[in-house]
Amino acid sequence: MNQILITKKLYITPELKRKKKVYKMNLIISVFFLIILISVYIYAAYDRDKAEGMSKEILANAEAEQIEDKIADSNILIAILNDTTDDGTEAPVITSNPNNSSKTKQQSQSGYTYVTDGKIVIPKLGIEYGILDGETDSVKETEELLKMSPVKFHGPDINSVGNYCIVGHNYRNSRFFSKVPTLVNGDIIQITDFIDNHTIEYKVYDKYIVIPDDVRCTDQNTEGRKEITLITCTDDSSQRWIIKAREI
Repeated sequence: MNQILITKKLYITPELKRKKKVYKMNLIISVFFLIILISVYIYAAYDRDKAEGMSKEILANAEAEQIEDKIADSNILIAILNDTTDDGTEAPVITSNPNNSSKTKQQSQSGYTYVTDGKIVIPKLGIEYGILDGETDSVKETEELLKMSPVKFHGPDINSVGNYCIVGHNYRNSRFFSKVPTLVNGDIIQITDFIDNHTIEYKVYDKYIVIPDDVRCTDQNTEGRKEITLITCTDDSSQRWIIKAREI
């Protein structure tokens, strides 16, 4: 018996064509936006890595400068002690004040002038960064310097009586001040100034969140004590974390 094969002819209607076209367009748009999102993520990761590398370089250069200052002070002291030269004549009189080292001014790629005030170390979080201090303290200057390292936001000279305020970016990873919100009361923060290379330990005593316009955390009424305030954004950037610590 002969087998009869019956096939159905598929009719492509205008409506079906329209749906296929819409589907292709949606697919192309989805792929396009996916590529954009991936590109933005890669660029952001690159930007964070670049900022981290820059901050480490700034700190390394500042610390190298401190070593050079110590060597220079040591050589001056030797010259003072050896007050006669090899031929018996008196050596020139040289005066030295080791505690009067000047911080070298640097310039960012955007043209803003700053000095490295000192460094902040938080052993619990593995944090070690230089603290930058801009020349004008303008908003734009601070925003640019924040891309490089934590920045002095307000207050007296570093490690002086008063409330020394430091602001740092929250990159939502392990960089800059991203982990600062995990600090709790009793944690230790070490601040070293780059004038006499003296380190003071501060103990966290308070932590809270404020709106961006609330700057009461910068108040200088510390009753004669040395305090520091760390400031960084919440993960959604809508508010600010405030970490308060005072000298032990």
